[in-house]
Amino acid sequence: MSAVATETSTNEPKVSSGYEPRTKSAPPKVFGIDPRLIMPLLITIILLVGQLFYGILESYVMTLTAIGSAIAVELLLSRFLTGKFSFPASAYISGISVGILTRSPFLWPFALCAAISIASKYVLRLGGRHIWNPSNFGICMMLLLAPYAFSTLSIQWGNNLYAMVIIWTLGSIIIYRLKRFHIIATYVPLFVLSAAIVTYWHGNSFLTNVSPITGPMYQLFIFFMITDPMTTVRKSKWAQSFVVFLIVAAETIFRINENIHAPYYALFIVGPIANVVEVAWDRRRGGE
Repeated sequence: MSAVATETSTNEPKVSSGYEPRTKSAPPKVFGIDPRLIMPLLITIILLVGQLFYGILESYVMTLTAIGSAIAVELLLSRFLTGKFSFPASAYISGISVGILTRSPFLWPFALCAAISIASKYVLRLGGRHIWNPSNFGICMMLLLAPYAFSTLSIQWGNNLYAMVIIWTLGSIIIYRLKRFHIIATYVPLFVLSAAIVTYWHGNSFLTNVSPITGPMYQLFIFFMITDPMTTVRKSKWAQSFVVFLIVAAETIFRINENIHAPYYALFIVGPIANVVEVAWDRRRGGE
C-alpha cells in the first residue's frame, strides 16, 4: 500500500539523506480502480454519508475552502521543490479531512489548517520521509496556536447505525485489500479496553465512553490517520500494531484527564517518536 494514495502517498519531495525507503512495485488496481483514487473515493463516501446522517459539515463553503487550500499548497510546493506538479489525491484527502473535522465560525482556520497540513509534508522531514500525519499535524497545531478560533468535530459524535454499517463495511473491505486491516483490528479492541479503563476511573457509563468510535470523527481517525502508510512504521505488522497499542495508551491517559482531543494528541506524540526511532535504527544498522 505504500504507493496507494492516502494523505501522504503521492509524489513526495525528494530529500537527500542517509535513509531511503525500499522501493516497491506499484500495487495492482483495487476493484478495477486506480489505487491512487481508492482513498479519495472512500473519504468522499464518508463525507456524503456523514453529512446525510449526521450533518457533520460546518458548511459546504468552508469544506471547499479547506480542499482548495490543500490542493493549492500541494501543487505550489511540489512544483517548487520537485520541479513537477504532484497528483493531488493526497491533498484532497487532507483538505476534506480538515473540512470535516474543523469547527470554527471563521473561514480562515479552514484554509490555514489545510495549508499547515500540506506544508508539514515538505518541511518536517527526516530520513527522506515526513513523520507526522498531515491533517493530524495541522489540527493539533491549530488547537495549540488558535484555540480561540478553532475546535474540532469531537464531542459532536453521532452513531446512526445505518451510516456506521455503510462506512465501516466499505472502509474495512478497502483497508483489508490494501493490507492495512491489522492496524484497525488492533485499534478497535484496544479502544474498547480503553473505554472500560476510563469508565472504571471516572465511574460513569461504559456506553458513553465507547460510543465515540461509531461516529464520523473516529471513522476518519481510524481509516485515514493511524493507517496512513507514509507515516506509520514500516518494519512489520507487529511493529505497527505495537505503535497502535502505544497510541491507545496515550489516548487513554488524555481521556482520563477529560481531554476531548485525545486521539489527535495521542497520535501527534506517539507517531513521530516511533518514526524517528525507526529511522535512527535503520541508520545504525546501515552503518554496521
